[in-house]
Amino acid sequence: MPIAEKRLISEHIDQPGYTVDIDCYLKYGGYRDLQKALTMKGPDIVAEVKVSGLRGRGGAGFSCGMKWGFIDPKKNTKPVYLICNADESEPGTFKDRQIIYKDPHQLLEGMAIACYANNVHLAYIYIRGEFVLGAKILEKAIAEAKARRFLGKGIAGTKYDVEIYVHRGAGAYICGEETGLIESLEGKRPYPRIKPPYFPAVLGLYMSPTIVNNVETLCNIKHIVAMGGAAFAKLGTPNNTGTRMLCVSGDVEKPGYFEFEVGALTIGQLINDVCGGIKGGRQLKAVIPGGSSAKVLKAGERYKIKSKKPDGTIEDKEIGLEDIPLDFDTLAATGSMAGSGGIIVMDETRDMVECLSNIAVFYAHESCGQCTPCREGSLWMKKILHRLEHGRGHPDDVGLLKNVADNIAGKTICAFGEACAWPVQSFVVKFKNEFESRALGNGSLLPKKNGLLPVATPKTETV
Repeated sequence: MPIAEKRLISEHIDQPGYTVDIDCYLKYGGYRDLQKALTMKGPDIVAEVKVSGLRGRGGAGFSCGMKWGFIDPKKNTKPVYLICNADESEPGTFKDRQIIYKDPHQLLEGMAIACYANNVHLAYIYIRGEFVLGAKILEKAIAEAKARRFLGKGIAGTKYDVEIYVHRGAGAYICGEETGLIESLEGKRPYPRIKPPYFPAVLGLYMSPTIVNNVETLCNIKHIVAMGGAAFAKLGTPNNTGTRMLCVSGDVEKPGYFEFEVGALTIGQLINDVCGGIKGGRQLKAVIPGGSSAKVLKAGERYKIKSKKPDGTIEDKEIGLEDIPLDFDTLAATGSMAGSGGIIVMDETRDMVECLSNIAVFYAHESCGQCTPCREGSLWMKKILHRLEHGRGHPDDVGLLKNVADNIAGKTICAFGEACAWPVQSFVVKFKNEFESRALGNGSLLPKKNGLLPVATPKTETV
């Protein structure tokens, strides 16, 4: 029996008759949770978020309550800022834009509660530059909320003031990294900061304590206030609580975005029961489970994980790709990550050299250029993959490609180094035969078509 969606964040998204204006939002109970929160003490809300076990939905999966707890209100003498990271740029990810475009007031309510809980009076939504309409929708929603006294001076009849502003980015992927985002928000080139000492909770925006949370993460705050942290923690699985919006693209019959309790279904159930199976009845070849920067998982591989039995004891378990539960911890145990929730499915007709080359082009273009290993290495990997893809590979290219990736990961200021290196490391190791065939001039190893093996046609341009 197919597992039913648990629509918490996306409950009203795509619902007939549901619109983005504040009257519709109020009709469906909007801003009631903010009013409830305003009757509570800020530290009590922070405590509820900690009890909920909510983990960040932007990529790292870090504890939201713990992040908030890094700011000690008793010792802090500076203003505290909140930034909503709406710079959704990870290839394969398109969940946050659904919230922004279709339910903006839910985000604003979640932000207002988060601000109140952490004594924040000024907050920003840093939105991806390409989301032009999304920025306009948010601006209008903010104006509506201020007109109804849910934002601005003395919100909901209290003495608490909070302002939220929309700041549009300029289309740079690196601004999804929290300190690069902060630099950009300050009007500077978005070079990520070194941590330590520049942890946002200590030295963030304007060198003041700053909380940076993802769109989906902040939307969850209103639901935690509504149901309580303990009830929220019952959703999902231990240490992987709540629901998660998943974006599925690639070779499935019904791609789209869905919302399930974290860990409630496996990769195989998502592909076959929710998305209608592999397109055209073909065979599954690989899955990228958390946006393009996550390490690829190969069909047919076996993964060793630790599983909790009904009696609470832990057992070692070996599972296949389609049996992997979609939660933070299990995906990490397989060597990949849940990341941004962008799940890319690839069938047997996909050439892994071409797929990786496409990914490498993106990361070479998006490197901010601050760190030498990333600035030079991402471009080298792009060039090596380009010549492999176009029939001009060298016998030592496979080893060289892996060596370059190994010398980027863990050697840069921010996680962009890992983002561009991990796909290369995993693709080359797991599909080594395809890369070696290209390097030796034997072309693609895809199944023969009409009795002929497709071979890349050499091109004349130099790389």
